[in-house]
Formats: sequence, C-alpha cells, structure tokens
Amino acid sequence: MSEPRWDPAELEARFAQVRAHTEALAKPLSPEDQTVQTMPDVSPTKWHRAHVTWFFETFLLAEVEPGFAPFQDQYWFLFNSYYEAVGPRYTRAERGAITRPGAHDVGLYRQNVDARVRDLISTLDDGTLDKLGSTIELGFHHEQQHQELLLMDIKHVLSVNPLRPVYAGSPSPRSEPDQMGWIDVEGGLVEVGHEGSGFSFDNELPRHRTWLEPYRIADRLVTNGEWMEFMADGGYQRHELWLSDGWAKVTGEQWRSPFYWRDDDGVWSEHTLHGTHPVDPGLPVTHVSHYEADAYATWRGMRLPTEPEWEHAVVADGTPPAADGAPSLHATAAGPATGHLRQVHGDAWQWTSSAYLPYPGFSAPDGAIGEYNGKFMSGQMVLRGGSALTPPGHARHTYRNFFPAGARWPMTGVRLADGGVRA
Repeated sequence: MSEPRWDPAELEARFAQVRAHTEALAKPLSPEDQTVQTMPDVSPTKWHRAHVTWFFETFLLAEVEPGFAPFQDQYWFLFNSYYEAVGPRYTRAERGAITRPGAHDVGLYRQNVDARVRDLISTLDDGTLDKLGSTIELGFHHEQQHQELLLMDIKHVLSVNPLRPVYAGSPSPRSEPDQMGWIDVEGGLVEVGHEGSGFSFDNELPRHRTWLEPYRIADRLVTNGEWMEFMADGGYQRHELWLSDGWAKVTGEQWRSPFYWRDDDGVWSEHTLHGTHPVDPGLPVTHVSHYEADAYATWRGMRLPTEPEWEHAVVADGTPPAADGAPSLHATAAGPATGHLRQVHGDAWQWTSSAYLPYPGFSAPDGAIGEYNGKFMSGQMVLRGGSALTPPGHARHTYRNFFPAGARWPMTGVRLADGGVRA
C-alpha cells in the first residue's frame, strides 16, 4: 500500500502559519484603516482577510463538512471575488462602502472557519484527504497572494493621507547606485515552466521547450538614480520613447514620475510603508508600469527580457530560490557585484516583454477553481521574480505574476536585456 500523500499534522501546521501571518500583517492597522478603499483596484484590508476565509469555506468546507452551513449567508455574496460558478458578488470598486461586517466581525468569521478547517483536516480519512489536499494547498498560496495584495493596497490607502502615516519599520541607510553589470546567456533550445515537484499554479504548466537566441541580461535592477536621469532627459515628455497606449496614459493621466514619487519644493520624495522620505538613488525604482519600463528600456537603447529569457537566465545562473525571511516592505540596494544575477527575488517584480498567455498544452482545471488563472490570459503582461512584499516561501523561478500594462500600484521594477555582447 502506498503512503498517504498528505500528512494531516503538517497541513494543520501550515494552515495555522499562513492564517497567522495574515493577521500579523493586519495587526498594525486600525479598524478604520481596514475599511478604506482609495481606488477601484485597491480592496480594504478586512475584505482581504474575509475573502481568503471565504475561499476555505467555499472550496473546502462546503464540499465535505458534515451538515455544512455558511457562517453567514450574505458573506458569500460580499466576499466572492470573481468566481462566476459560485454565484453573484458585490461590486469590486465599491467594497469600501461596506462598513459592516467590521474588522472585528471579520476576525470572528476567520476564527470560526479556522476551527472548522482544523477539525475537518484532523478527521478526514486518507482517501478524502488525498483528494482535497491540493485544494487546501492552493488555499495556502491563494492567501499568500492576498497577503501581498493587502500590503500593496494599504500602501495606497496610507499614501493619500496628508499625515503620511507609517505602516511599519524604518527606511534603510541612504545608498548610491553601483555599476550595472551584464550576464551573457547562450540561449538555444531550453525548457521553461514548472517541473512538477512541489506546488505550482496551473499557469506555470506544462513545462515545455522554447528557442532562445543569444542575449544578455542586467545583473541588477534599474535604480532610482538612473530613473532620475531618464526624467531629467525628458523621458515622460518624449512621445518617441513610448508605446502608443503608454503615451495615451502618460498624457491622459499626466505621469511625470513613478507612482509614489512627489515633488516637495524641488526635492523628490517617495511614499513607502516605512513612511515618506527623500528618494534614495541607490534603491531599485519601483511602482512603474510596463509602459514606463518599456519606455525606459527604449531610452537606454535596450529592451525588457521575455519571460522565457528571464527564467532561463535565472536557472542557468544558478540563482538560489527565494529566501524565507520576513518581507522587507521596500526594495533594498543591490549590494556588491558578484558576477551573478542580483535582486532576483525580494525587491521588485520585474516586467517582461511577454504577454500573459497560456503555455502550449495548458488546460484549466474543471469547475470554479478553473477560473483562478486561465480566464485572465488576455490584456495582461507577465512579471517575474518577487517583491519586498511577497510572503516568505511564496516566490519561485517559474512563478508567473501578471498585471495590465498600465498598473502602477504593484511593487514593480525593471531589469534590462538586449541582444548580446557589445564591442
């Protein structure tokens, strides 16, 4: 007889760890902080806490809990995000209009579902646990995605407050950019995509072959100081640098700098979760859209890497997996050059030039879970790596993040590439 695939004690421990981390992220926030929604893309903190709870209630408890009844009938309507198969949902752009349930009541909802999930895991037979283990594990990673979203969203909420409140921590010492280095990559016929060992989202599969011409990729991310040079050279005013849709954004929304920068009497400041401080020239530029990243690369006479180039370069370079330490909440300086890639994980998600499309042979799972990734494979661009807001243990080399080309509130940065060695 084969050994059971899932160990109940390990699942319970992992469940407790993930759920506790969400509450730790929300702890510095007042109930008022957790209710505010400052733009349609941002969701209130309490909504994130409730939605990930709804996920376990909907896709686990409702499936197998004896005598299942929802904690509260209307919560399924309030906290569904985009799962059409589950039923109707409250309008995303108006989540901040819902004052009840409040942050405390959401906490009661979480406690109720947590207890029921723990009881369920401890009582499932091996066969049922084997069938549901993948859904439970997906719930862990789904909650980790919302942990990053929680930080992204509260950053925006606090940024519009004239008091410039601090979420947590303090900025790192001021730094200066070092020389950008380059890693040459031979290319050829390579394999990309998840190998099948350990967790992956469905959009990381199947592993497949693709051809890459020789190229080179920058060893670190573009810095604030380098971005200031782009701005000083009229980067935001020169139409010839921009994609057509990007230029429409620049002119229509009057972009003149990265998202969280502001001109304070001739001194550029940046809002971070550590508060608002003068821009540090040695830190990676963050919160720039794909349009801005592409325009900067064009200005430099270079380009953005494709997603298979990014992944192959990281694997070929021998870059270790993402560290499991606590998120730093803001990108940090690259540190001394090593001859290898730096800032792969833990600083800023890196825009690629690749549209978010299915891999060859991709097939979405059946049922509502199949809506998780596949239906968003249009009108988005792929990002790789991980950011200073990414939870420990969540990032990996094959992870495919994605956002619309105009998105600026995610913690996104820029890594350059071009066609190979120059004389």
